[in-house]
Amino acid sequence: QVQLVESGGGSVQAGGSLRLSCTASGRIFDTIAMGWFRQGPGNERELVASITRGGSAVYIDSVKDRFAISRDNAKNTMYLQMNSLKPEDTAVYYCNTAPVPDGSFSWGQGTQVAVSS
Repeated sequence: QVQLVESGGGSVQAGGSLRLSCTASGRIFDTIAMGWFRQGPGNERELVASITRGGSAVYIDSVKDRFAISRDNAKNTMYLQMNSLKPEDTAVYYCNTAPVPDGSFSWGQGTQVAVSS
């Protein structure tokens, strides 16, 4: 399986911003839809945002107008710009194929985002 590496997480105060990156090894990245998932304490992993290979994006309601997903197929990299962060955004963030991981990639280690009030 192709590997994914997430980075860019950290600890911020509410209202702050972070930019996450997801880099894929291999040459299939630009052929498939990708997404950002998150798993908060005691919660199941959920899809937060997804982007087609052409750049069309979909978001869950709780992050609309705050998060922006983008991708650079030439760099095999996807991004998540997170603004106006809230404590409820605290989670480990992962990337994978979307809307449902199809086995093209194994899960990476994720990147931790912690938002304090």
